[in-house]
Amino acid sequence: MPQDPELRPSPDALLKLAGKGARGKLKVFLGASPGVGKTYAMLSGARRLKAEGRDVVVGLVETHGRADTAALLEGLEVLPRRPVAYKGRTLMEFDVDAALARRPDLIIVDELAHTNAPDSRHPKRFQDVEELLNAGIDVWTALNIQHVESLSDVVSGITGITVREVVPDTVIEKAEEVVVVDITPDELLARLKDGKVYLPENARRAADNFFKPGNLTALRELALRRTADRVDDEMVDYLRQNAIEGPWPTAERILVCVGPDLQSQTVIRAASRLASGLNAGWVAAHLDHIGREPRDPDSVRRVEEALKLAARLGADISRLSARDLPSEVLRYAKRQNITQIVLGRSRASWLKRLFGRSLSDEITKQAEGIAIHIVTPPKGKVPFFRWPRPMIQAAALFAALGAVALAVGLGLYTLHANWLKAPAISMFFLAAVLLCANRFGTGSALIASILSFFTYNFFFIEPTYTFTVASPHELLALTVFLLVAIITGGLSGRVREQSDAAGRRIFQTQMLFDFSRKLSGTATLDDVLWAVASQTASAIKGETIVLLAEDGELVIKAAFPPEDTMGASEWTAARWALTHREPAGLRTTTLPNAHFMFRPLTTPRGVVGVIGLRPGADGLSAEDERVVEALIDQTTIAIERTLLVGDAARAEAAAESERLRSALLSSISHDLRTPLATILGSVTSLRSLGGKMPGEARDELLAAIEEETRRMSRFVTNLLDMTRIEGPHLEIKRDWVDLGDVVRAAAARARAAWPERTIEITIEAGLPLVHGDAALLEQVMFNLFDNANKYSSAGTPTKVTANRYGSEIVVSVSDEGQGIPPQDLERVFDKFYRVKQDDGRGAGVGLGLAICRGIITALGGSISAASPTESGRGTRITIRLPLPAGEGKA
Repeated sequence: MPQDPELRPSPDALLKLAGKGARGKLKVFLGASPGVGKTYAMLSGARRLKAEGRDVVVGLVETHGRADTAALLEGLEVLPRRPVAYKGRTLMEFDVDAALARRPDLIIVDELAHTNAPDSRHPKRFQDVEELLNAGIDVWTALNIQHVESLSDVVSGITGITVREVVPDTVIEKAEEVVVVDITPDELLARLKDGKVYLPENARRAADNFFKPGNLTALRELALRRTADRVDDEMVDYLRQNAIEGPWPTAERILVCVGPDLQSQTVIRAASRLASGLNAGWVAAHLDHIGREPRDPDSVRRVEEALKLAARLGADISRLSARDLPSEVLRYAKRQNITQIVLGRSRASWLKRLFGRSLSDEITKQAEGIAIHIVTPPKGKVPFFRWPRPMIQAAALFAALGAVALAVGLGLYTLHANWLKAPAISMFFLAAVLLCANRFGTGSALIASILSFFTYNFFFIEPTYTFTVASPHELLALTVFLLVAIITGGLSGRVREQSDAAGRRIFQTQMLFDFSRKLSGTATLDDVLWAVASQTASAIKGETIVLLAEDGELVIKAAFPPEDTMGASEWTAARWALTHREPAGLRTTTLPNAHFMFRPLTTPRGVVGVIGLRPGADGLSAEDERVVEALIDQTTIAIERTLLVGDAARAEAAAESERLRSALLSSISHDLRTPLATILGSVTSLRSLGGKMPGEARDELLAAIEEETRRMSRFVTNLLDMTRIEGPHLEIKRDWVDLGDVVRAAAARARAAWPERTIEITIEAGLPLVHGDAALLEQVMFNLFDNANKYSSAGTPTKVTANRYGSEIVVSVSDEGQGIPPQDLERVFDKFYRVKQDDGRGAGVGLGLAICRGIITALGGSISAASPTESGRGTRITIRLPLPAGEGKA
């Protein structure tokens, strides 16, 4: 059979296939219960691969005392486990870091659902396995069916035992292979009795509780069904990746077609019963005919209620739009590997069956290899004739009448004026048909064609003013005219309808694009919510209100038109939608008297709020409904993005706070312990030896006590200064200050602290005064002298210069030490940052330069570092302070 030229591989399936290349491959050995031989089968396969030359390592295997399983470990490399202290005992856990460092081709990791010991990198072992897979390492693992998260409650109901250790279903869905290790319940009970599963005492307790024949049979069925679903998913992926048309009758898949008629819910319930009986997946698809006039609000409401019913009954929801609905339904069925289609058929009158086109009949004729189920309505009397719903609007009807009347008038005028003959007058009628088609669509063009046929015959075909045709060639011409009018009108009307449909879709696409672009440019949650409210209100031609949950209560965050209150029924419906995660309010089955329809805003972290919709008088069409769903999806993504940005900022602040806290504790522990140890040792020596020590030795100990006490004093002063600078109430005194006096006072303190240090001072004569705090500026200079003393040898000088340059005074402190690397010139002013911490130089907490920057910045100046200096080494710290207007004089 020739392949459909439009058939192509599914992009999602190809992306899924491409994403498997970088990851390792996961193989899961799945069993119904312990003791079926999962670990034995896994190790047997590993030994075969080892014999073939594959690099296989055992990361962790639990033998549970089974000798035959332990024997399979011989000859395989086993990684040592990681000991973890927990509640007075030592737990032996899987070592992820050792596995990553060893990096084998394949690693065996048993007990996938295991919970790791506290303080492990991952709380669950399946997360350890995920890290190995992301590193490109293949993993084999074992799992019992009761540990699959979606089945844990079912297993609890069967066995009466609560399953606490579970693995997400996505782990199995992402696995490359799932192997069922299966034995019969009788064989497993025999193994249990022989002591091959548990020790004898444990085996008796297990047989009385978990290992009952009924339990084992039910668990075995769960394991086989779960694996069958997994294999079916693999088969569908293969079909989509290779653009192969189904159906392949390996598993039943059901499609039910949902329309706007009253029978839709009956058809959906019938499809649900069929799917339940076959234990098959099913899809409810709404069919939308392109080019047809929008449905009335009642039809739209019936469609939405039917789709909601299908979703509650477990169906997947899809929407199909096409001009040829039967072909589109069958094309969709082949792509989705549908094996059975459920359709409804109403009891139409004989006239409609004669001239109408039944969807069920067309699908039945065209279907190949697919079972078709027809659901008929209850038996009742069918009327001989039922007035159909008007196919065209009144405006289109009157337009057809007016256009034909205008054509008659023009034709009679030109005929009596002898401008045109009767055959040429037919162009007026053809123009009238095209005009109606172009403006009002196919229905208006068809009416205009029929009216043109009769009026042209009545007024312009001999004998005139009768419907009689005298000549055969006139009859032929009239018939051809009717055919041409119908064909051209139909084609023109169809083009117009397609153009209108394309225009609506372009408008909707452009609206979604503009909305996405607007959301991408918003940084705050309030901006996002305002954009959502205004755009959604425009889409539904009505009102929108957005509410977010704060501390368990809903709060109005945005509305268009602006609104800050709601009625009691609206609040009740909004809370229902938030709590039950389903729509409530207007046009729903829950609290329908509310003025808004509330829909939950669901993000990966849960329901964060609701959005209320109040459509205009025309209601929501199927296309409007799709647009609203797209807007809500983009809204949830935008809200999640803004929440994640806030989380990231808080996490970054917490990490920075933790880093500073760690740095402070580390520095305090070092910079307090060292001088305290010196002081304590000196005092102890003086007290124990007393007058037995020579006077010179006592003086050295006292000098050491004095020096270390000063060092602690400087350290504590720096901490207090830093706290003062970062506090909210820092007050800077603004007095006239002579920087020369400040520099000389700080140098005097430095010479007293470090007598061996040479300080060279050069101050420009007549240096203007500055506004500032003399005590703080002296502390800045002393910190710079302290920094130079720490990071340069005692035999080198510290040079200080103070000069005026333009409207500022520049003070520089230079040393001839090892200097600062270029990448650290700015970071040295950060709190607790030191270029090197183990370089043998004087200890420091890393606050001195941070304090200097804080004080100088508060005074309106700037401070910077340069290295190396003119001598090719060393560091220069430069301070720039602005001069006030008027420049005070000494």
